[in-house]
Amino acid sequence: MILYGLKNCDTCRVALKALALEGTEVEFKDIRAERLPSEMIANWWAIVGDGLLNRRSTTWRNLTEAERNSDPIALMQQYPSLIKRPVVITTDGTVSCGWSKGKNR
Repeated sequence: MILYGLKNCDTCRVALKALALEGTEVEFKDIRAERLPSEMIANWWAIVGDGLLNRRSTTWRNLTEAERNSDPIALMQQYPSLIKRPVVITTDGTVSCGWSKGKNR
């Protein structure tokens, strides 16, 4: 399983801890340190949809109206914190974003 997120993200830390307690082997990838190709973000967008864009983030609130109306994939590539975290890729290739108790897997 691969978990894409930010190393300082509380939700990512909760997810990693929960998965570790289950004994699930997880590879963590920091999306700020390892910039994602736009093709990968576009693929996630095609699977997850509009829910991939984190409109609750401080980054989103600090964008201009013109930026908010621009291409969401380009925005998420430029500002990785706009990606709803974590993005989880399971061993069978299933993609999900976000984490809440009982929702995942």
